[in-house]
Amino acid sequence: MHRGKGMKFVGDSRVPVKSRKFIPPKDYSEYPGKTEAFLPNFLLKEWMVGAVFLVGFMILTIADPAPLEKEADPTSSGYIPLPDWYFLFLYQLLKYPAASGQYKVIGTVLIPGLAAVALLAAPWLDRGLERRPIKRPIATLIMLLTFVSMIYLTWESTVSHNWEQAEQQGKIVQTVDFDKSDPGYKLFSQNCSSCHGENLEGAVGPSLIGKNLDPAMVKKMATQGGGQMPAGVFKGSDKDLDALAKFVSDVSKK
Repeated sequence: MHRGKGMKFVGDSRVPVKSRKFIPPKDYSEYPGKTEAFLPNFLLKEWMVGAVFLVGFMILTIADPAPLEKEADPTSSGYIPLPDWYFLFLYQLLKYPAASGQYKVIGTVLIPGLAAVALLAAPWLDRGLERRPIKRPIATLIMLLTFVSMIYLTWESTVSHNWEQAEQQGKIVQTVDFDKSDPGYKLFSQNCSSCHGENLEGAVGPSLIGKNLDPAMVKKMATQGGGQMPAGVFKGSDKDLDALAKFVSDVSKK
């Protein structure tokens, strides 16, 4: 026993030591200045680092707040959904024929399930003590392929998404009250609501509220089209067309 050094042990030379690589030192007092008390020294440093990240996160949320969209409409068939960024690779995977449609179980259950099971089973599948990636080619190759696939699918999802249309379809627009028993609304619902929304708020097509449309312009667009609107959308008599144009014009001026 040496004062200040703790108890010393004498090894038995008859017991072979195959490797001392992972054997920790018996006495950390040999490393002055390289150890510290957990409470309060180490814990205080952890709190300080956490506070810096928390303040930075709060600044980002204030400077660039999350965008809000209009109220969800389950009846809108033209809405293009987009999940959060960490699910974009799965979202892109479901766009491929081999993982969608009648094979959607492959993209939604089989592939993610196999990845989750492989991750949980990794400690049992690879029990080697070597830590260098070059010495563990199978595990390294699998992880590299996983990361490359996730990055590629995420990138493909962002570049192939129609951001302009998504911005328009999610935009919060003004709503107005009108009489849904109006014959003009019934014609609008039959001919135009699939693109311009049940309440003229817009869907695939733009919102008509606040556009201050002239009845003649409405009739021209309904029959001849223009811009992204195809010709011949309206199917009906001239009397019905007049009723439709009057209704849309009146609502668009509110």
